[in-house]
Amino acid sequence: MALLGEFELIARYFTRPVRRAALGVGDDCALLAPAPGHELAVSSDMLVEGRHFVSTVAADRLGHKALAVNLSDLAACGARPLAFTLSLALPAADEAFLAPFARGLLALAERHDCELIGGDTTRGPVTTIAITVFGEVATGAALLRSGARVGDDLYVSGTLGDARLALEALRGSVALSGDAFGRVRRAMEEPTPRVELGRALVGVASSAIDVSDGLAGDLGHVLRASGVGATVELAALPCGADLADQSEALQRECLLSGGDDYELVFTAAAGRRDAVGAAARASATPVTRIGRIEAAPGLRVVDATGRELGGALASFDHFLAASGTAAS
Repeated sequence: MALLGEFELIARYFTRPVRRAALGVGDDCALLAPAPGHELAVSSDMLVEGRHFVSTVAADRLGHKALAVNLSDLAACGARPLAFTLSLALPAADEAFLAPFARGLLALAERHDCELIGGDTTRGPVTTIAITVFGEVATGAALLRSGARVGDDLYVSGTLGDARLALEALRGSVALSGDAFGRVRRAMEEPTPRVELGRALVGVASSAIDVSDGLAGDLGHVLRASGVGATVELAALPCGADLADQSEALQRECLLSGGDDYELVFTAAAGRRDAVGAAARASATPVTRIGRIEAAPGLRVVDATGRELGGALASFDHFLAASGTAAS
């Protein structure tokens, strides 16, 4: 196993020429200058081995996901990615891990023109990855959780539930064929941040959030921030073919309470349906209308007949959840 010192590690895998930042890796601080008339959007996420990912995950997929979950936050506010910092705690500076990790991380960064401008490394008992991402959005234009209004349509991008289905397969609670497991595991380990859709929704959507801890829980944040309620049509929730083959109970659990989807759930006035469709086409991202915003507080889920379904709608909580890999 090839081992590196801290500064050689940074120089070999994580130092890149500065393109947009005023100053990048190598000084005590990086310097960013957003475009005139824009605000900085900043978000941080942490991934901890054994909590957010299993030790058997491929290092290139882990690098991809570590940045993807942060880019998803920028997408939810409609921001354009600018740059990010990376902090790593590793049991050992092993090149067999670092090379593919950096490859997956930086490939996604290049795809979204988001440059690595600094961070930190240290030794730790388990692999821990902390990223802070910076984006820019026109002043006053950011999508917020607090903008949903009574009468708005409710939408979600992509499909839901595959990442949770992969987790259940890893836990041994559901059996999948090799091909099916490969598909849903890829959804869990290589999510697609909906950056282009988020930017296309600026001026169209009234609120947005990314689905990281489950649709029900994350939508609940929007409802509370906006002071409204919502009805979601269970039959309208988009799911992949592998989840569609499972029991109704498991489908409901994965669709409503599963995490790690990193899709956008957003609201828009009913009169903006054509504009939503145009944003979906411009970003090459499928979107589905799944319900509506209402005055009565709380979240209601109804079946195809309009009957409200009972049962708790839980989302993932890092401190209340049992130990073991879960949604990030």
